[in-house]
Amino acid sequence: MAKADIVALDAQAVRTSVELAAQVRPADLSRPTPCLGWTVYGLLAHMATQHYGFAAASRGDGDPARWKLRSLGDDPVASYRASAEHVLAAFAADDVLERMFPLPEFSSGSPFPGARAISFHFIDYVVHSWDLAKSLGVDVDFGPDLLEVALAVAEAVPGGEARLAPGAAFAPALPPPGGSRLDQIVAILGRSPNWSASATWSTT
Repeated sequence: MAKADIVALDAQAVRTSVELAAQVRPADLSRPTPCLGWTVYGLLAHMATQHYGFAAASRGDGDPARWKLRSLGDDPVASYRASAEHVLAAFAADDVLERMFPLPEFSSGSPFPGARAISFHFIDYVVHSWDLAKSLGVDVDFGPDLLEVALAVAEAVPGGEARLAPGAAFAPALPPPGGSRLDQIVAILGRSPNWSASATWSTT
């Protein structure tokens, strides 16, 4: 994969998340999600915050305050859309892949090369698009080329005890399912492909 491709693939994942968010109605904001303890509102707030954090990092701003959870205000869908447009504009800079991204949520040490940092953002928004789709009971569709890259990124995410730590981005990997490529990706990153909002509500 050419490094420049990761920017285009990331944009596809982000735009898919915006399309899904546009389907959210006020009554959906309290629905459960595959992210333990997060409602749809909490998921959207996290996703919006990450967009602003990564955009700041692309400009060399490593202030941890940029990653503080944001309120979505009176119109969560519009607020989420604005955050997505913000990060897409940031990543569209001609030299973004040559920049170094300080990512205090990922490491307090050295910053990450642009392509690697954007790959982190990319896999988050593939998975979070799936999270949101599952919460709403709708389908999410990614092309095979995007999913092949996402699988490679998912397989490179470190496992072990780090995934058991409080606030870990991903839970321990689940046994590989026999379903779609997207099912394989989310299972590697600790989600059950069979998760459903109705089943979660029925047990709470």
